[in-house]
Amino acid sequence: MSQERLLQILLAPHVSEKASRVAESANQVVFRVRDDATKPEIKGAVESLFNVKVKGVTVLNVKGKNKRFGGRFGRRSGWKKAYVSLEAGHEIDFLVAE
Repeated sequence: MSQERLLQILLAPHVSEKASRVAESANQVVFRVRDDATKPEIKGAVESLFNVKVKGVTVLNVKGKNKRFGGRFGRRSGWKKAYVSLEAGHEIDFLVAE
């Protein structure tokens, strides 16, 4: 995998109540990733960008919701989410204000 590809895999951390709960209890971090990203690519990207050791990656596709815009119906686009399990002793903290 090229370094350029690894930098494009992770789009953003996904911060929510569930993501916070999972981070505390299971030592996992949740990311929004590219739709064509694979588990080995996600693992490599997290390890190279954050200097942590990854135990495993779980990926799921989030379906877009049906929404109404005035009298018209539309659909939001779907996206891919990755739950990254970190080895004991490693952590990534996005909420630190420095």
